[in-house]
Amino acid sequence: MRKYTEDHEWLDLDGDTVTVGITKHAATQLGDIVFVELPEAGREVSAGEEVVVIESVKAASDITAPLDGEIVEVNEAIADEPGKVNEDPAGAGWFFKLKIADAAALDDFMDEAAYKDFAD
Repeated sequence: MRKYTEDHEWLDLDGDTVTVGITKHAATQLGDIVFVELPEAGREVSAGEEVVVIESVKAASDITAPLDGEIVEVNEAIADEPGKVNEDPAGAGWFFKLKIADAAALDDFMDEAAYKDFAD
């Protein structure tokens, strides 16, 4: 089940863990990504807290935690090759995995059809 935020992040739930990335729309708006600063695994985060710093040829941006939880894994591949985010934002360009307490909290986010309406 993939959900979307108003910050152009996608969320994939697997058990009690959510994988977080940015949408193709966000990657296009940012332009060529040249640097990604990832959080430390094991870090507790709150919804809305800045977690990832992205720098592109156009701008610097942040990715915030969509929900309260613990960062359990980060995508080291994009730290080494930030361009992976532009190449495959909806797949291999994911940023981090977040262990959450309440999967029902995802009900508050948009499904794909609602996100497409929002992003257009």
